[in-house]
Amino acid sequence: MGFEQLAELKKQLAAARREAAPAAKSGAKPASKDASKPAKDVSRPAGKDAAKPGARPARKLAPPRRAAPAADAKPAVDAKPVDPVVKSIGRLQKRFPIAFPKNPAPKLPLKVGIFEDLVVHAKDLSLSEAELRDAIKTWCRGSRYWKSLVEGAARVDLTGAEAGKVTAQEAAGAQRLQAHRAGRGAAKAAAGAANATGEASAQAAAEPVTQASAETAVQPNAEAAAQATAEAPNAPAETATASQDGEAGKA
Repeated sequence: MGFEQLAELKKQLAAARREAAPAAKSGAKPASKDASKPAKDVSRPAGKDAAKPGARPARKLAPPRRAAPAADAKPAVDAKPVDPVVKSIGRLQKRFPIAFPKNPAPKLPLKVGIFEDLVVHAKDLSLSEAELRDAIKTWCRGSRYWKSLVEGAARVDLTGAEAGKVTAQEAAGAQRLQAHRAGRGAAKAAAGAANATGEASAQAAAEPVTQASAETAVQPNAEAAAQATAEAPNAPAETATASQDGEAGKA
């Protein structure tokens, strides 16, 4: 190789070095090295890339929310059934408040034949004739109504207007019914007292007692029972029953 050729080769090497120096400073890799690397496989599933450290997990869709149960929904509780007669009386009190006042207001003597006046309003009240008849029978029983049957007291119609007077015979009948009920109450109380005394006597028999103390404990109760039985009048004919009287008193 001649001198001239050697000098030319040095110039080319120096030029190549000068060109390579800026690329080395900027961190750029030679094209030959980049070309030697295999191409990135783009066919890999996205799931593998997501599994790399620092990668954000894929956002999951929230499941559909179920409707929350109603706050007012409560387990059914067995309620005590209401007597149909009480319901019927409640409708009468709502429609005719003067003729059928609510407790504790005193009852008023009703017009004789007021049932026929009520039948006219049966459709509006949504009550049958049988239901109206039962309601009137129950309303006119019991101490609260009998106390209103005073001789000369004014009877009222559905609007509260005067419609007749209570006769002496009707007042006397109401008094007999009250006395009969009072007698039944006294007899029931006496029977309860006798039962309580019998239980007390049976209990006391297990302990040593003297004959005098036993007679003292039993004699007053026996006399009270005998006196209550003697004062109770004969029971008059009455269509009311004990349960119906109780319902009429609450009406």
